[in-house]
Parts: sequence; structure tokens; C-alpha cells
Amino acid sequence: MRKISLAKASRSLAQYAAELTDDIIVVTKGKRPFAALVPLKNVDRESLALSTHPEFMRLVTRARRQFAAGRSMTLEEMRIRVSKMSPPNKRLQRPRARRVAQSTPAVRPRSRPRG
Repeated sequence: MRKISLAKASRSLAQYAAELTDDIIVVTKGKRPFAALVPLKNVDRESLALSTHPEFMRLVTRARRQFAAGRSMTLEEMRIRVSKMSPPNKRLQRPRARRVAQSTPAVRPRSRPRG
């Protein structure tokens, strides 16, 4: 990780970004981190958006605290707990094989005798 002082930055942001490999460049204002240039190699948009979303980060922090306190569960325990909470979403289920109805001959109404 490299640090660059905002006051001492002598090149454009594009030039610093062009030099990115696997290192993060932290831009400081005074002595505090102000911004960061992060390479997006092998990062998808969803991961990037979640990693900077405050509500998601609160969930991660809470989960880490719970784990540190020993409050965790196995995958099987989680499946059981979730399955008890709500019925499965039918739109996400695999479609069941359709039954093939046995074909029955069409019954024609009797016609009246002509006369």
C-alpha cells in the first residue's frame, strides 16, 4: 500500500491510476486517509457496490461480533432455521416435471336422425 499526500501530489489522478498494479494508493489529507485508488482487477460491480454500502458493512460488522462471541451456526442449522421461517419462493424453485395426461377419445354428441 502506497500513501500520497494530497498536498504533495504532483501528477494527475489518471497518471497515478495508470500505475496501479495490485497495490492500493491511499491519498491523505493532513495525516488522515482521504481517498483511495483501488485496482479493480478481478472485482465485479456488485462486490464493489456492497463493499462500500454502509448498511451492508453494518451487517458484516454485526456478524463478525456475533462470530467472535461464539454465536455461530453450521450450514445445516441455518438451512433448518430458514426453512422454518417462510415457505420457499416458488419462482426460485425448479419446475416440476409435468404429468402427461392420458389422452381420452373425444366424445361426440349424438346427432339426431335426419328425416
